Amino acid sequence: MTKTRVLIVDDSAVVRSVINEMLSADADIEVVGEAVDPYDARDKIKQLRPDVLTLDVEMPKMDGITFLRNLMKLNPMPVVMLSTLTQEGADVTLQALELGAVDFIGKPVATSLDSHLENFQTDLINKVKAAAGASQKLRFRRSRPEPAERVAAPALVSRDRAREQQRVIAIGSSTGGTEALRDLLNKLPTNMPPIVIAQHIPASFSERFANRLNTVCDLTVKEAKDGDVLETGHVYIAPDHSI
Repeated sequence: MTKTRVLIVDDSAVVRSVINEMLSADADIEVVGEAVDPYDARDKIKQLRPDVLTLDVEMPKMDGITFLRNLMKLNPMPVVMLSTLTQEGADVTLQALELGAVDFIGKPVATSLDSHLENFQTDLINKVKAAAGASQKLRFRRSRPEPAERVAAPALVSRDRAREQQRVIAIGSSTGGTEALRDLLNKLPTNMPPIVIAQHIPASFSERFANRLNTVCDLTVKEAKDGDVLETGHVYIAPDHSI
């Protein structure tokens, strides 16, 4: 089986070393190189032809978002963003997803426990492998100018019978789910039954993620709140602390 070739892009030598060691521990992944900034990454992409990039957001000379925007215009390829999980970091990371990044993962901190680092390594490996599988889909998406085709929903029952026959669509997703949900919801009409979604997502991201989805589809998307009444044509994203 062909290994997934990964290029690590990060200005921190420590982070590059940790990511390299974690990814190299998986027999199906080969780290083909490391880049210290976007200009270094540009040259090494041409030279090494990686399948997936891990990309830091904050870097010298050019930030990760600007580099990602240029990359997706000139040479779209699967990218997993490495982000700080702050409120500001959440906004930037969701912007990266909008530009075409396949997924993201929060950087571990120096004080992380061994158990946390093990979970981080597992998530990182899974996200990189999922990103490699998204290569063809990514290229198709970036070259497709026409809007997504809507699917038809069954006719809704009368208001009097709705309470008795109300149906709810439940969706659970994890790695790769953020972009898959966008593709799915973008094709659904406004007369869909209520949709509830549990997406594995870090703290401070769920509300921003819901707001982002709300701007790209006809359905009304919001973060679920205690006491919400499920309504037709609405999508409810479970808050991070409830998953």
